[in-house]
Amino acid sequence: MNDTFGSTDELLDFAIAKEEEANQFYTNLATRVEKSPMREVFEHFAKEELKHKARLEAIKQGKLFLSAEQKVQNLKIADYLVEIKPQPDETLDYQKALMIAMQREKASFKLYTDLAAITDNADLQETLLALAQDEAKHKLRFEIEYDEHILTEN
Repeated sequence: MNDTFGSTDELLDFAIAKEEEANQFYTNLATRVEKSPMREVFEHFAKEELKHKARLEAIKQGKLFLSAEQKVQNLKIADYLVEIKPQPDETLDYQKALMIAMQREKASFKLYTDLAAITDNADLQETLLALAQDEAKHKLRFEIEYDEHILTEN
């Protein structure tokens, strides 16, 4: 461990709080997009983040460990976007909502990768890498949507 986290429990508590924050973010984003199908996608991702939180809580209680799956493809679209922060109560168009979601998933992937790098617990490291891959899948989903519906229209 490093100076930021004094224990595995502190690291897990931090990750659990981040998943809860992500759930709230996607729940809020779902209420602010114009396009109904995307609203459903954001609601789905809000539920996914709650599943991540439940996994982390089970790990904390010693009930579960995950293994990292095969690496997920990265279209790198999010790498070239300017950071966007939604204004309070702003209705988001489809493009802006997708851009925000891609940036968020990229940050979550980096978070779990960085957390995995600072723990000396091999099982926890494997679990954090598995969660990083889940976040990469989310980002890929948004990148594909962006590629198919935004880039091809321009």
